[in-house]
Amino acid sequence: MSSSPSITELSEPMRAVGASLGIERTSSFARLGCAFHTRQPAAPLPAPYLVGFSFDAAELVGLDPAIAREPGFGEFFCGNTTPEWPRNALPYASVYSGHQFGVWAGQLGDGRALSLGELEHAGQRYELQLKGSGRTPYSRMGDGRAVLRSSIREFLCSEAMHHLGIPTTRALCVVGSDQPVRREEIETAAVVTRVAPSFVRFGHFEHFFANDRTDELRALADHVIERFYAHCREADDPYLALLDEVVGRTAELVAQWQAVGFCHGVMNTDNMSILGVTIDYGPFGFLDAFDASHICNHSDTQGRYAYRMQPQIAYWNCFCLAQALLPLIGLRYDEAVRAERAVADAQGVLEHFKPRFAPALERRLRDKLGLAHAEPGDDALVDRLLELMHQSRADFTLTFRRLALLSKHDASGDSAVRDMFIDRDAFDGWAAQYRARLANEAWDDAARREAMNRVNPKYVLRNHLAETAILRAKEKDFSEVERLAAVLRRPFDEQPEYEQYAALPPEWASSLEVSCSS
Repeated sequence: MSSSPSITELSEPMRAVGASLGIERTSSFARLGCAFHTRQPAAPLPAPYLVGFSFDAAELVGLDPAIAREPGFGEFFCGNTTPEWPRNALPYASVYSGHQFGVWAGQLGDGRALSLGELEHAGQRYELQLKGSGRTPYSRMGDGRAVLRSSIREFLCSEAMHHLGIPTTRALCVVGSDQPVRREEIETAAVVTRVAPSFVRFGHFEHFFANDRTDELRALADHVIERFYAHCREADDPYLALLDEVVGRTAELVAQWQAVGFCHGVMNTDNMSILGVTIDYGPFGFLDAFDASHICNHSDTQGRYAYRMQPQIAYWNCFCLAQALLPLIGLRYDEAVRAERAVADAQGVLEHFKPRFAPALERRLRDKLGLAHAEPGDDALVDRLLELMHQSRADFTLTFRRLALLSKHDASGDSAVRDMFIDRDAFDGWAAQYRARLANEAWDDAARREAMNRVNPKYVLRNHLAETAILRAKEKDFSEVERLAAVLRRPFDEQPEYEQYAALPPEWASSLEVSCSS
């Protein structure tokens, strides 16, 4: 293996990026101190090559998209240049703990991710993180690597979720290498560069709570409030206000997941963002045939993270965060009553989850049916549709998309969606009820169809589409990664030239399995 280039050997644009990243003064999380992270270089990755690049993510952080063609781009974004950086500019892995599959797992941390630092653009600061960059002090028994398969899936889904309008971490690029990595079989290594305002998780707070380190817990909470929830400082109890903000954002996020049929697959507390964004695309999937109990993670043998369970698990995770914040809540009370009052206050905030989640989901489901205003009976209409979809295993994305073709006046457009159901008579009965409900809407069919098509995607990252791109990428053909990423940038548009990407999945797709092995 040839030696990796130093920063001075990179092109001028790449040197500029290196100069702006990783410096302690520009990375607010790094300033929290060594109790929160460990600085180290990335492990060298031999002969890196570019697999995928997001122009949108580059522009988000103020990078000229042409940078992807610069000499040393792959070397830089797999971490090969970081050994040349000064000690206080090295990337860092953060420590956290968490509950995994409902069981306390103790100390975890960035076992295969290193944060390069932050870029500031248009008044916003973004952290760049290399996932798959090698072993860290928090890797436990892992090798610190990610494989090409999972890296492509995260790259595509991060950007797809953004274009669906769902809060998410972003993905700047995927850099691959022929370095072998052992999983169930021998695969090849890859590094995905993730972008987010922050990668702080519920598990960061759990870590310091579990270790009775209240000073660090307070420093972390103060950091999050200062950076992202400054208005909480004006509250009577800033830390209770922080909890309330996170509960609300989490409820809203999961409502968005449910509305597009997205299954996260591994909703451990260490995979929940303090900002209410989708984070850590390990095992995930969009529903094809609708099954409310669908489990997208082959490792989830008990179905803890099944589609229908996601709201309940999100609430449970918020409960864990509330517990971790208890030492900071209620400081305005007398010491004799503080503990009891803090628990009561935290429980009161947790009770806000359902009143925020339920209306958020109901609103989105009404929008998916083209109902501009709420009426009594709308919930029953939606529930009956989902029941019929579940019974027939109707395709989730196509069913809602094709519902826009129905007319409020007659059954002339019913066949496209009717064919998705085994019990046609049952669907006809529902369609008659739906048509009667549409009679109360001012929209004509064309206006309703346009509105529905703005919220019901035609294109989502189905597993078989990702698998096709992955198989070609393994043969060094990255054109399908690029093509699929382009299609998913416009999920609500017709794109007739890519009609095959919106078709029902082939029979072999049902045998695909996604697990925690990545």
